[in-house]
Amino acid sequence: MEQRNWTVSIDAGGTFTDAVARHVDGRVLVAKVASTPEDPSQGLANAVTSLVEQGMPVDQVALLCHGTTVATNAVLTGNLAPVALLTTRGFRDVMGYRQSSRPSVYSLTPARPAELVERHARLEVDERLTSTGDVLTALTDDEIDRVVAEARALDVQAVAVSLLFSYLDDTHERRLGAALRAALPGIPVALSSEVAREFREYPRTATTVISAALRPVIGGYMQRAVTTLEGVGLRGSFLVMQSNGGSVPAARAEDAAHRLVLSGPAGGVAGLVAAAGRHGLQDVISLDMGGTSTDVCLVRAQRIPFTTSQVVSDHVLLAPTVDIHTIGAGGGSVTWTDQTGRLRVGPRSAKAVPGPASYGRGGVEPTITDAHVVLGTLGTDELADALVLDRDAARAAVDRIGAVVGMSTDEAAEAILAIGLAHMVRAVRKVSVERGLDPRRFTLVPFGGAGPLHAGLLLRHLGLRGVLVPHWPGLFSADGLLVAGLRLDDSQTVLTAFGDESVPRIADWFTSSAAAATGQLLRDGASRDRITVTASVDCRYLGQGYELNIALSDWNAEQLNQIPDLFHAAHAERYGHANRSEPVELVTVRIAAVGAYDRGSSGGQIPAGTGHPERAVVTHREVRIPGFASARVPIYERSLLCHGDRIIGPAIVRQMDSTTVMLEGQCAEVAEGGDLLITESKNGGDR
Repeated sequence: MEQRNWTVSIDAGGTFTDAVARHVDGRVLVAKVASTPEDPSQGLANAVTSLVEQGMPVDQVALLCHGTTVATNAVLTGNLAPVALLTTRGFRDVMGYRQSSRPSVYSLTPARPAELVERHARLEVDERLTSTGDVLTALTDDEIDRVVAEARALDVQAVAVSLLFSYLDDTHERRLGAALRAALPGIPVALSSEVAREFREYPRTATTVISAALRPVIGGYMQRAVTTLEGVGLRGSFLVMQSNGGSVPAARAEDAAHRLVLSGPAGGVAGLVAAAGRHGLQDVISLDMGGTSTDVCLVRAQRIPFTTSQVVSDHVLLAPTVDIHTIGAGGGSVTWTDQTGRLRVGPRSAKAVPGPASYGRGGVEPTITDAHVVLGTLGTDELADALVLDRDAARAAVDRIGAVVGMSTDEAAEAILAIGLAHMVRAVRKVSVERGLDPRRFTLVPFGGAGPLHAGLLLRHLGLRGVLVPHWPGLFSADGLLVAGLRLDDSQTVLTAFGDESVPRIADWFTSSAAAATGQLLRDGASRDRITVTASVDCRYLGQGYELNIALSDWNAEQLNQIPDLFHAAHAERYGHANRSEPVELVTVRIAAVGAYDRGSSGGQIPAGTGHPERAVVTHREVRIPGFASARVPIYERSLLCHGDRIIGPAIVRQMDSTTVMLEGQCAEVAEGGDLLITESKNGGDR
């Protein structure tokens, strides 16, 4: 039997499903096929088939990693499985009053957020723990029988159990869980003590409910995906990207369903850090722009930023997540007018079907993509999946909205791009300026099908240090899926003041949790010598309501005794002040265990050039870049560019998966691996 030397990563987006196959010797194959929203698993199979047709032996694939939006879409659209919630008596309505906050404080007609579980499906349990974990009301066998019988009578597809203070002692939850699993075979049961052993009642309960509601959705999709992949002959290990930037075996993805909500975008950030490392860039900002949305992430010192919670459809989700800011502005964002007659762009999207008007699939509403086609910044040449853009259809769609606001077709197209660009600029400022960081220190890395279209405009408007356009920008998120490796996260709320007694306690937790995570990674197939475990602790001043996460280099006594000093420094950096006389409270301890794997050589090497890329000019086109006069611009074919070539703007670089637009006064240099490094000409090659 031949050795399996290929790895495959596939990112299924709303419009396209992107795939990258790598061989250990550095060979790289890429594919971009139309997504199949009605059954995303078919898009997986189509992507694998495309790679096979290019020469990848499907029986030599050792590993496939998949980024999916199935969990994201289920939560955003509310297409979750019906759930029963079991909670401590008196806390049935925690899903209704949530955290007792009003998002729109001054609204006279506030919209009430949707509740995850209908009230009749919330069952109260006679049991109670104190805030120190002592038993106040014991859980009896008769009470378990009563509650299980009531749950069995409900027409639900999953059960969530979230009892008060169970993060301190999960005995009651485990007894209930065992009884429910015995009485309801085939129905997923999620326990809060297994999902999120953290305090704050509503976030913990909401996370448990979402995890339970997603399990039938994710479980069903994973079964279909495995069957479909086996149907095209692929039988290697199957991994799924999580929101934390690491992967989990598909067989266990259902149990970690709530951790898949940002599956796809997390892969792009993992690839971002790897790309920054190749070019010696410490501070970068990603701009992942697809058909529906744009994801922005700021990275300092080549370290992925994480947050311990996220808000999804007004619900708090406790799960380590790559810190990504998302806006509803993508290539397919629809242009419309509001009641005052003003032009608006997004957040509604034309999606994959019917798509922008220029796709010729029945879409009639103008989008950002159509505006680019009208202005010539996006050509009508054959793109991925044999897609040829229809400029006449794009002009007709943009002309209709232009007539409403009294603009010509070209003026309306410029206005659409200006509004879309304003959304992007605001998103970049959100993760930089609004956090006290100067974007001029950062290099932008635009990717996704539509990101590089706005590279030159963003460079000019934000005064960035430069722009790095990856070799395959439209496939960048897919390629990043195999960067991070397997990952497990664990946490435990401790709520104790820092002191001599607390240090041994949390040291024991770090040691036992790290050992358990390492054991699971070994069972998942990771090599012991490639497993790393990092620790952190959430801290606050005693009496504060919110905490800061403090990274630890180790959990030995010396490092743990430095926690107060580390917290004071972090507090001063974040808020501009620190009170070193105040006692520090340890809130939640956390570990992250990563099992790295080899995805082969980085590949992508291209031949050296002369520095003069005339050989790559395939045509010229009349282009109207917003803010500039119409001009005849050279169109470069990216596959013909060589290492060392320099392109002077205005220029357009086209390729199968994306298009890069450069403004007058900008210069691009082709790096050794094929990436484009764009700067303002006055900066020369300095980045």
